[in-house]
Amino acid sequence: MGPSAAFFDLDKTVIAKSSALAFGRPFYRDGLISRRDVVKSAYAQLMFRLGGGTDEQAMARTRDYLAALCKGWRVEQVQQIVAETLNELINPYVYAEAAALIAEHQAAGRDVVLVSASGDEMVRPIGALLGIRDVIATRMAIVDGRYSGKVEFYAAGPAKVVGIQELADTRGYDLSRCFAYSDSSSDLPMLDAVGHPSVVNPDRTLRRVAIDRGWPVLEFRHPIALGKRLRDRPAVPITAAALGVGVGVAIGFALYGRHRRSRASAA
Repeated sequence: MGPSAAFFDLDKTVIAKSSALAFGRPFYRDGLISRRDVVKSAYAQLMFRLGGGTDEQAMARTRDYLAALCKGWRVEQVQQIVAETLNELINPYVYAEAAALIAEHQAAGRDVVLVSASGDEMVRPIGALLGIRDVIATRMAIVDGRYSGKVEFYAAGPAKVVGIQELADTRGYDLSRCFAYSDSSSDLPMLDAVGHPSVVNPDRTLRRVAIDRGWPVLEFRHPIALGKRLRDRPAVPITAAALGVGVGVAIGFALYGRHRRSRASAA
């Protein structure tokens, strides 16, 4: 039997917040975004937590907005901000159930891969925090050490499957033996691509699909810092999270824009 893997969406699946929006405050502090962007990000974070998938048009608009927002940023500066604030902004929000499930897959000899619409500069250090080497994330074009304003690969919706298939071709994964986990209906293509899909803290659309198709529905409710997880082992057992069988800045700003448009049309 060939190698297999477990593919995890990041936001609201592994961590209890938006990975991209989490860094809004230090980005503002270092002058990368404006006060207006901070306000929009805070509202978007609230909308993100209320949940819901995003359509392809919203993803495209958000991709283009992200590219324009980041244009001219020094890559080294972004990497430094993430490294300096990772322990404060991300570590306490990792679901204990997700950490236990990741460890189970690793103990079974499977590769674990984070798949996120957030930027590679954010996702890769989060993966390292969790002991995960492989990530599929959004990649921005870089010229002379700065973001050029173009997106090389936007890891959202169907594009996640493109990244997964490329990795499977390289590693020899049989996707029918692989696992995938996500909270969002926008990740249905990723879940459909593997033989063992599960939904985590699903939005309403994804929950209905999971019930119709007989997919496991997991509820992760215990974010806890890495240090405390190590002190208090064992972590929350993953079996206790199974209640039934049944996409970063990108998602947050898309939800914000959708809410603004719905208010405008109602006016």
